Formats: sequence, C-alpha cells, structure tokens
Amino acid sequence: MRAFVRSALVLAFGACIALVLYVGMAAVSVMWAGSHDDTTSVDAIVVMGAAQYDGVPSPLLASRLQHALNLWKQKQAPLIAVTGGKRPGDRFTEGDTSRRWLTDRGVPGADIVVESSGRSTWESIENVAPLLNEVDVDSVVVVSSSWHVQRAALSLEELGFRAHSSASPDGVLSASSEKSKLIREIAGVSLGRIIGFGTLFEITG
Repeated sequence: MRAFVRSALVLAFGACIALVLYVGMAAVSVMWAGSHDDTTSVDAIVVMGAAQYDGVPSPLLASRLQHALNLWKQKQAPLIAVTGGKRPGDRFTEGDTSRRWLTDRGVPGADIVVESSGRSTWESIENVAPLLNEVDVDSVVVVSSSWHVQRAALSLEELGFRAHSSASPDGVLSASSEKSKLIREIAGVSLGRIIGFGTLFEITG
C-alpha cells in the first residue's frame, strides 16, 4: 500500500511539474509573438476587431488599424481583412467601422475584405475564413494587440491558413488591464493548443 501511495505521489508531482513547464512555455510563446513582427510577404493582413463607438474606432482598434495600414503601405500584403460585429444597440459593426477608417486613409475598398458579424476571436476568424478562401488567400499576417495576436494566428492556422503575426503597439490600455489580458491569453493558448481553439470556444463561449 505504501509503495502504491508513493508511486501515486511521484506521478502527481511529475504531472504538476509537466503542467507548470507547459504553461511556462506557452507564456514565453505568447510574449515572443507579441514582441516580434513577422515581415514575410503574405496574401492578406487580418485585423482583429475591438470596440467602436458609433462608427469611431476605440483607441485600441485605431492602434490595430494604423499598424495594418502601415503594413499595407509597406506592401506586405495587397489585401486587408477587417473583423468584428457589434453589441446590442450599436448602429455600426467593428468591421464596417474599420473599413471606413481605412478607406478614409486611402485604402481602396476593393482591397478590403469585411467580416462584420463575429462577437469573439473564434467567431470572427471562423467567419472571415471563407471570405479569404473566396479570394484565394493562403497566407496571412494577423494584426492584434501583443497579448492577443498569437491566439488569433493559431486559430487561423487551425482553419488551414499559413499565419504570421505582427502586434500593434502596446500602451493603449492600462498596464494592469494589459497584464490581466496577457494572463487570460496564456491560459487560452495553453488549452487551445491541446483541444483546439474551435473546441475551446464551444466550451467557454
């Protein structure tokens, strides 16, 4: 009996160590993706949505759009895909607001793909995927905040795209808010890599 208990404790301890190491590697991966810009030429830039206020991008969304605009001007990709639906009572979607922001700054409407119904990272990516397929997009660079960009890129990879990442500048949110979001993303990436990001969405909503 004592040998059994000892073996069980050793296995439990080993499992805990493995879990800590796995989450630690996921944390390093999330932070690395958020601090390195991939300059590979791709078919499209995918901009993850954020809040808009009656057709005006929030500072967080504007930061992502400006970064995507810079990449487009640098000819990293010929297309920009914008994403995001709206909250109940809103008149505008994040996707349509983003499209208008980009066209106001010189991006031709024909160079913009709009997804305007997703209410989460997975929904937006799942909805934009067929739109990208329609225009023969195979490779993308994902633009989002440093703490969020890897989960979005991995989700696109799950749907068959060759996904790279390029984080928009930090500092739009408070340091405490960004830290909180980073911790949540590390947990999400850790679990999503195991069960799949689509399954993770089905569980967490």
